[in-house]
Amino acid sequence: MPVPVGEGRESAPRTAQAVVPRQAGTLLVIAPDPARAPLPELSDAQGVRFRVRTARNLTEAERLFTDDVDCILLDLALAGSEAQDLLHQVLRLAPGHAVLVLAGEDDAERAAEAVRFGAQDYLCRDELDARQLGRAIRYAVERKQADRAQRQLTESRLRAQENARLERGLLPTPLLAGSPLRFAARYRPGRSRALLGGDFYDTVRTADGTVHAMIGDVCGHGPDEAALGVELRIAWRALILAGLCGDELLATLQRVLEHERDSDELFATLCMVDIAPDGRRAGVCLAGHPAPLVARPDAAPRLLPQTGAGPALGLLPRARWARTGVELGGAWSLMLYTDGLIEGRTAAHSRERLGQEGMLRLVGRGLAAGATGEALLDTVLADARDLNGEELADDVAVVLLDRG
Repeated sequence: MPVPVGEGRESAPRTAQAVVPRQAGTLLVIAPDPARAPLPELSDAQGVRFRVRTARNLTEAERLFTDDVDCILLDLALAGSEAQDLLHQVLRLAPGHAVLVLAGEDDAERAAEAVRFGAQDYLCRDELDARQLGRAIRYAVERKQADRAQRQLTESRLRAQENARLERGLLPTPLLAGSPLRFAARYRPGRSRALLGGDFYDTVRTADGTVHAMIGDVCGHGPDEAALGVELRIAWRALILAGLCGDELLATLQRVLEHERDSDELFATLCMVDIAPDGRRAGVCLAGHPAPLVARPDAAPRLLPQTGAGPALGLLPRARWARTGVELGGAWSLMLYTDGLIEGRTAAHSRERLGQEGMLRLVGRGLAAGATGEALLDTVLADARDLNGEELADDVAVVLLDRG
């Protein structure tokens, strides 16, 4: 197609500082017969001429389609089905770019159909002039940008709604009515995601006064892992309210995981604690999860024993998990956490992990400064982040129960 294309450059003003000319836009023309409708010389509102590239078919167009292309002009000079197929291929090739179609007077219906399929507008080949074409290109590009912005906004709202639903499932309101224990929890997504991961927790007081708490972590990240975490959390609450506990409960949860996971390699760790109605004794079950810590007013924080700990859920088909009894005393704080906390680093760019010993020091320091409840969790998480030098890489969930 013989199209005169200017260089789009003007002499720099003779001042102390030269003005760089604005870059011209680029139009990619796809026309089976370029000589059939030569384009007029094009320029935008500021007088800068468009660069024009021409292609006779999609193969040539793919070679010419680069990031600087602003708009595609498709000549519908083919027979009906061929033109429709070409339009579909162009829309697939450049889903984020404005597309105009060029048609004759007899092809108005087909051109309108092209707009319904996804083109931004159509032009009549016999009435084409530079002003009309330049305006159509500008409006098509602006319309495509507005459509893209609207689609991104809609997708963002849908993701926010999905995240809210996942959050309600993963991070529920505890059922502790009638219990003297104080509850606090925090969840922080890892630095590489704004979405929730597979960490989950729950706390329930049953009719006999026993308080049951758990925290878990599905391996991996993403909506599938988060959804599985929600299922395990809801199943745990239902089983607790149905009267199951200990090894029987964990074995049932493992069957739920095995039925719901989409890969045999997917597993989940879990820490489960039951606190007696008098608040002085507890039982601990660990399924591949780090042991909780307990802090008393007269002693430094320490880890609860890990004797009898079993494998993570989903690893061994006939696994067993023992319950270990512990004495808590009159006043105490019990903290359950996921491994995202202890896998933080002790300093920026260091390979040394915080670990459980480092976590105990952070908790001890926070308690010594008088922090309790949510303030204590915020202090520990902030200190872990500061040591790490940036946001922690993995998701972190922390649950704190206090008595006395």
